[in-house]
Amino acid sequence: MNQTTATEYADVVVIGAGLSGIGVAKHLMDAFPDKDFLLLEARASVGGTWDLFRYPGIRSDDSVHTYGYDFKPWLHKEAIAGGDLIRGYIRDTVDEFGMGKALRLGHKVTAADWSSEDAEWTLRITVTDEAGNESEKVVRAKFVFSGTGYYNYDEGFEPRFEGREDFRGDILHPQHWPADYDYSGKRVVIIGSGATAVTMLPAMVTGEGAAAHVTMLQRTPSYVASVPQVDKIAQFLLTVFGKKLGYRLTRVKNIWRDHFLVTVLVKYPSFGRKLLRSMTAKELPKGFDVDTHFAPPYNPWEQRLCACPDGDFFKAISDGSADVVTDQIERFTEKGILLQSGKTLEADIIVTATGLVMQMLGGIQPTVDGAPVSVADSVLYRGSLISGVPNWAMMLGFTKATWTLRIRNVARLAIEVIREMDRKGYDIALPVAPEGMPTQDLFDLSAGYMQRAKDELPRQGTDLPWQMHTTFVKDNRLFKGKLLHDDIRFSKRTAATPRLMSVEAAS
Repeated sequence: MNQTTATEYADVVVIGAGLSGIGVAKHLMDAFPDKDFLLLEARASVGGTWDLFRYPGIRSDDSVHTYGYDFKPWLHKEAIAGGDLIRGYIRDTVDEFGMGKALRLGHKVTAADWSSEDAEWTLRITVTDEAGNESEKVVRAKFVFSGTGYYNYDEGFEPRFEGREDFRGDILHPQHWPADYDYSGKRVVIIGSGATAVTMLPAMVTGEGAAAHVTMLQRTPSYVASVPQVDKIAQFLLTVFGKKLGYRLTRVKNIWRDHFLVTVLVKYPSFGRKLLRSMTAKELPKGFDVDTHFAPPYNPWEQRLCACPDGDFFKAISDGSADVVTDQIERFTEKGILLQSGKTLEADIIVTATGLVMQMLGGIQPTVDGAPVSVADSVLYRGSLISGVPNWAMMLGFTKATWTLRIRNVARLAIEVIREMDRKGYDIALPVAPEGMPTQDLFDLSAGYMQRAKDELPRQGTDLPWQMHTTFVKDNRLFKGKLLHDDIRFSKRTAATPRLMSVEAAS
């Protein structure tokens, strides 16, 4: 470790240069062209999730016309797009809007300490240069926005499998896929039934270097639906109305289409089950055991629906290059996996697509005037500001709509907070949850990775302004009208404990 470098100062720091962080930074920079910004990214490249995950077939499972930014049209014909296209889109955004001057790659924030006396955050950073050398750095900031995602980049979730050490082949986790890994001609078993497994299965049996056979081994089925890879309506709108208006109309169309589908499936779960089963049966060979392998024990949208472009997942099963096994694992063996049914799945490669480890704020554990912040004990103001944590906002997206649709609104909230401080000469904005306020879970999915982290996540209230919804249409309504309420306490920097003033009192 080299010596500490010089301290850097900024009015606003955005942590994370993935899709969310870059989108938020663009809105903030537009709103405050005269402020000093820093965009800190721990990795050597921008892209976040799309730079980290490199497993076969990595792609979006939402239309990128909606998943992308409202200010930068998605012009590729593929609505369901591969990771390389999405990475290129993110890099182009940084270049097009001149964000490179604020970007600091290889800057991992390891600690964040707030001082009310100084009214600023001190961020401690490990800097890794292109040669892999590390040094320490300090950044002081008046306001911080964390766009760090919701899971641990360093480790995925892997259950303990009995006999793991006996298996003679390779065991890989999609989050740490080796570069240029050769699986051609190999027998592959993918453990898992979520979006990652549904994505990898068809990719690994397609084209040059394909695996000999791929089996998706699931304990519990998921809902899987075929979606068009090319959105013909979007292509029509872009052609007729041009890039800007055509893209806007496509986003509106997608938002309301998805909201309608989710609403119907959630409100009428029996109908939803029958509809999804019927759609699945049409994609598979006659006589296929749909009820064993594609009839989950939960209702639609209690977990996310898996999408496959142009039915590629079902085609791989139909042509025999892949299959699905629904069973439980007894143990790993030298040659594969012994199931509780007594059947053995022979494999050369086992892929543990067993999920994520959720993590808030990129693993940063802030302190406020020397006291550690317990994120799990906090409540989120409009799903973005953390109770008891001054001058800090965070990005959380939706579980039943495209995650990034929330970027503009959370950026608007941060902008309003900063503008209020600038207008009134305040230095501190502190969200304070009302004493005794009822709270509820932040997310509403039963997915394993969310349930495992339930006790570590912040909570939300039952009413505004401490509430968020899990669909864009409903949540967007919460951002209409006044964004700042009495529960954000504004104050000036003093050597003593700052006197807290509400928005109303300051007016």
